Amino acid sequence: MGRRILNDALQKMLNAERRGNASTTLQPISGTIIAFLNVMKSRGSLSLSLLLLVFSLHFLLNAVNCSCKRELFVFLSMKKLLKSFRKLQLIASGYIKDFQVFDPHRVGRISVELFGRLKDCKALSYRQDIKAKDIEKYRIRMLPTRQWGYVVITTPNGVLDHEDAIKQNVGGQVLGFFH
Repeated sequence: MGRRILNDALQKMLNAERRGNASTTLQPISGTIIAFLNVMKSRGSLSLSLLLLVFSLHFLLNAVNCSCKRELFVFLSMKKLLKSFRKLQLIASGYIKDFQVFDPHRVGRISVELFGRLKDCKALSYRQDIKAKDIEKYRIRMLPTRQWGYVVITTPNGVLDHEDAIKQNVGGQVLGFFH
């Protein structure tokens, strides 16, 4: 029963994202949905954002070292650096902006603010056990590319994404994935 509630909630978020809505409301709720949303909120592509930051700083240092029209280059570099930081904040903040849980002790509802980054998310309706050594093979099989996306696994250490599960060397049951 819990997997169907999770699947319905993820499908509702995906449909709202495709329609271009800024937020959606999920109902009914469960602890599994809240844990899945915490993983979605905390995970973004930090490697891309760090690359963008390094590129911006490199561009700024090159502009400062240039002798001709130095002030103009510094001004333009600062503008580009600020744009890069805005992109950095967008990229580093995860797949959803924020969510709020209302009345968690009854049926309850969750209000989710969307970013526009979510392409696909699914919950697996069957329980699939996965060992720690097989997580990487499963991720390669389920996700479209190696660069982005996360497999969410429920482990004895809590609900984790595949990266944390590999670091902690724990296996568990696959809840779903998103990218």
